[in-house]
Amino acid sequence: MPAYRWLMPDFLATPRDGYDRAAAHYVRRFQNHLDDRPVDRAMINAFAELVTKTGKPRVLDVGCGTGVATAALAAAGLDVTGIDLSPNMIAQARQHNPGLEFRIGSMLDLDVADGSVGGLCAWYSIIHVPDAHLPRVFAEFHRVLAPDGVLLLAFQVGDEPRVLTDFDGEQVDLTFIRRRPEAVAQLLSTSGFRVYAETVRQPDDAESTPQAYLIARRAA
Repeated sequence: MPAYRWLMPDFLATPRDGYDRAAAHYVRRFQNHLDDRPVDRAMINAFAELVTKTGKPRVLDVGCGTGVATAALAAAGLDVTGIDLSPNMIAQARQHNPGLEFRIGSMLDLDVADGSVGGLCAWYSIIHVPDAHLPRVFAEFHRVLAPDGVLLLAFQVGDEPRVLTDFDGEQVDLTFIRRRPEAVAQLLSTSGFRVYAETVRQPDDAESTPQAYLIARRAA
């Protein structure tokens, strides 16, 4: 068990425990969710191309879950490591993506050197971070990215959170924090990033809100 487990704040420990219980159900629901999401795949591929141009193809997929985005990034030619708090989600990621690297870790304390990665993807993982803690998360992203390194964020658009207490019969306590893209872009700007691209698409059949994707670069 990682040493930081005992210091983990509740806003991370609670979703970690929920995803631990729901990991197998999550695979059944979402392992192929990118297959019919062309805009999502386009953003991942654009991010990958921008990272490749930095000459630093090492990438972190933070909050990787079962490794769906991790696999897409690897297929785009990046040297990617998936990181997630949930041991059970990491176990599923390793099972379904043999040959890729996954490890347990926290977005508040990434176990990599300063300025050592060319890209960082947070694919629907800041959605469990309260507003008050988001600057700390972005500061950690800024720390590990090389100058001009690329950041990709995906999140749901809205003003009110969604609370999920049941995931296919498993009792969970998951709060999904929806945000306005302009608010996230402003916080990125004050955290040492330059916003490069912003895309918002309307909800598909199984979604209740628009979906936002931001690409930003770490200021030199």
